Amino acid sequence: MNARRIIMAVIAVLAVIQFIPAVHSNPPVVDPIVFTDPNAEAIARTACYDCHSNETVWPWYSYVAPFSWYTINHVNEGRAALNFSDIAGTLAGARGERADIVYAEEEGEGNEGGEGVSSGAEITEEVSETITEGEMPPAYYTLIHRDAVLTAAQKATLITGIQQALANR
Repeated sequence: MNARRIIMAVIAVLAVIQFIPAVHSNPPVVDPIVFTDPNAEAIARTACYDCHSNETVWPWYSYVAPFSWYTINHVNEGRAALNFSDIAGTLAGARGERADIVYAEEEGEGNEGGEGVSSGAEITEEVSETITEGEMPPAYYTLIHRDAVLTAAQKATLITGIQQALANR
């Protein structure tokens, strides 16, 4: 096969996959996290909310297959792990009370038997570790969303804000 046929075949496949439906959802905000620090909330909205809330701003590339499939899956996984728009649901899912919650697992660590974090304190511990170690926001996200790159001070503000918001949950 010559290069021209290969290129035409790739273009044809890319054109055809655009017709496979990809559902972008922003369910209602049912039990939002309430930040006491507006700076922490602003940081969370910039760096976290696109994947960890029901207030996702869907970028243009999330409407183009195959990027749409990846983006929608990533948002669904992010919401399942921690959803700032449904903290009660996050806690219930962590306790194994909601079967539709699927947790992203770190390599080598499991979530066997539906066990997971079960309180606001445990969630903040996990979130703090994840943010401090630079796992969130992930590098592939900050590559495109440069405003989501967090300084050490912003990370500390965000962690403290989440701890305060979930202190009594």
